[in-house]
Amino acid sequence: MVGGLYVLIASLIVLFTGMLGYMFAQAFGKSIIAEEIVLDSLPLPFDGFRILFITDIHRRRLPSVELSRLKNRVDAVFVGGDITEKNSPLERLADNMALLASIAPVYAVHGNHDYRANTPIVDNILRGNGVRLLVNENEAIERREATLWLTGLDYPKNGGKIAYAPLPPLPFSDTDQPCRIILVHDPLWLSQCATLPADLVLAGHTHGGQIILPLIGRRHIETFYHTYDAGRFKWPKDDGGKSFAQVLISRGFGTSHLPLRWGSPAQMHILTLRRGTTA
Repeated sequence: MVGGLYVLIASLIVLFTGMLGYMFAQAFGKSIIAEEIVLDSLPLPFDGFRILFITDIHRRRLPSVELSRLKNRVDAVFVGGDITEKNSPLERLADNMALLASIAPVYAVHGNHDYRANTPIVDNILRGNGVRLLVNENEAIERREATLWLTGLDYPKNGGKIAYAPLPPLPFSDTDQPCRIILVHDPLWLSQCATLPADLVLAGHTHGGQIILPLIGRRHIETFYHTYDAGRFKWPKDDGGKSFAQVLISRGFGTSHLPLRWGSPAQMHILTLRRGTTA
């Protein structure tokens, strides 16, 4: 009887240790997901434009070996917020931004955790490393006399899905269909948008649920995240229902609270933009 109890306890300890090891490995993975995104309005010179998209770094150190190989292989780096967090070493943030800036021009937006850190110092580190921090701003990315518009939406300092600033209008363009990408930390912003004046939305924040236990699955307070948790989705464009914007919600690279993941491994993305056949 006693021997059987010891065996049971030992088995539970082994199982628990194995689960922790698995969750730790998923939290500190370095997967780079490569995928193509077809945009009908993409200007021809941007066909093949490659973006390294990374979000929710939090306390993690970016992998220099893997990312250094991307130099001259990507055209831009988009950082989707939660670039750091409270009490995370500022030296690590500086090293991370210097690494990204060595690969390609970097564009970033704030996340909620960036506003819980020492934001003025964080912003100085970003800008000191050449990062273009977009605070409800449009940025024109030029290539061979063509323009790709990037709009960065700032996370509301006081939180809340309705506290976002209005989407900044694009300046006058002589193109019939300007191609626009929106970079926003929290995809919950979409819940206040019946339609989108954009072709692609890149977001993070959700961590894909971070810990998705068997049989229990995803659990979020906001019902919006039950559907829009991680992956690719479509959203109506503001063209009278003729087409859809694409939405990519990343599981992110870091973790929130505990450095553990289950069923939602860490990820980064290399996005290759392709011109649609109707462009």
